[in-house]
Amino acid sequence: MRQSLVHVTLVVEDYDEAIDFYTNTLGFELIEDTYIDGQDKRWVLVAPPGGASVAVLLARAASDEQRQFVGNQAGGRVFLFLGTDDIWRDYKRYVDAGVKFVREPAQHEYGTVAVFQDLYGNIWDLLEHADGHRYAQKDV
Repeated sequence: MRQSLVHVTLVVEDYDEAIDFYTNTLGFELIEDTYIDGQDKRWVLVAPPGGASVAVLLARAASDEQRQFVGNQAGGRVFLFLGTDDIWRDYKRYVDAGVKFVREPAQHEYGTVAVFQDLYGNIWDLLEHADGHRYAQKDV
């Protein structure tokens, strides 16, 4: 059997401001933006550059219940982990773009990690795994 995780939902306030942040600030690719008639919503997928297998579905909060989770989808814990092949390149680019880091890059046995917030306050790890680690980014 072969399975894979293909999408993860991120609840957002506004489609267009989220698309702008993920594509223009973080450098993600806009994979799809399709209006779904009858449901008054859009199917918006973004993914990190480099052929990532998991895309982020940007889902606009449609109720008060959903709005309460915008920016706090993991209860204050790191929500998503963004792997990179060069943490210092990406860290500098994100800092220059105004991304708020709550922890600067630090080296650990498993790799180097920095912690940042997205436009709504969700916490992300920017992570370069150590050479030889199962999830180390490899040239394709």
